[in-house]
Amino acid sequence: MSIKILNSPIFASIQDIGRYSFSNIGVTTSGVMDEYAYFMANQLLENKKDENIIEVYYSNFNFIVNCNTQIAITGAYCEVYINKQLKPTWQTYSLKKGDIVEVSKLLSGCIVYIGIKNGIKIPKQFGSYSTSIKEKIGGIDGRLLKKGDILPIENICSFNKRKISFKYLPKYKEELQLRVILSYQEEYFTKEQKNKFFSSIYTISNEFNRMACKLKGEKIDCEIDGVISEAISFGAIQIPKDGQPIILLKERQTIGGYPKIGTVLTIDCFKLAQLRPNMKIKFKEISLNEAQKKLKEFYNSFS
Repeated sequence: MSIKILNSPIFASIQDIGRYSFSNIGVTTSGVMDEYAYFMANQLLENKKDENIIEVYYSNFNFIVNCNTQIAITGAYCEVYINKQLKPTWQTYSLKKGDIVEVSKLLSGCIVYIGIKNGIKIPKQFGSYSTSIKEKIGGIDGRLLKKGDILPIENICSFNKRKISFKYLPKYKEELQLRVILSYQEEYFTKEQKNKFFSSIYTISNEFNRMACKLKGEKIDCEIDGVISEAISFGAIQIPKDGQPIILLKERQTIGGYPKIGTVLTIDCFKLAQLRPNMKIKFKEISLNEAQKKLKEFYNSFS
């Protein structure tokens, strides 16, 4: 009972909510880039909310099932074909032995999520299923998925067809406002530099991956060249010597020595993940209390 990958995906891996409590030994968090799409897929399938999922960048993912199962497809809007028939995303589909699924042309966004009823049956490593390429752990041998891979799953005999209501469907825009909590290192940035940071429009560079998103735009000057290397949070905005902001993401290094002007609100990082190079970013300040309120609302909605 399994799924077999039929083509060579551009960039596909097995992920879950991430790997926590191992930063002290240099192991990155990893995990899905867009937690909203991830939670929705597992909710559609009535899976555990931390079940594993297939994360596919830029579509191009085809597979065949050799048993009965159910899938949910969320994330980037794309053309999905089941046995050559075009299907909408953000809903579940029942599959029988021999069915072929093709994730094809992207329409909006850039990361597609394929949830499997009860997940892919692989062991956890360091408490997570997530593939971390740098450490070569998790997923299938700590690597990206490739043509010919066999992913073990359960045979499922009963199905409930479900789809996400229109009002809960995300809109992937080409320009995004990111809410930012100022850092405890903000004192090293003058009022003029902070005003410039929040009033400028930045462009996403080609240096955008699971580790970080480097921006191009107005140079931000800092009164210090660096800091003693310290732990880095998800969404932290580093300002290196060239003054171009870098937003640290799921596979960020565990420590770093660049000063940080602030941190992007976690749930806005999920929206950022669906953007592409050359799209635009603008920052907006948010208070710590407001940020905590927004995060609580988000995660409580999936509890």
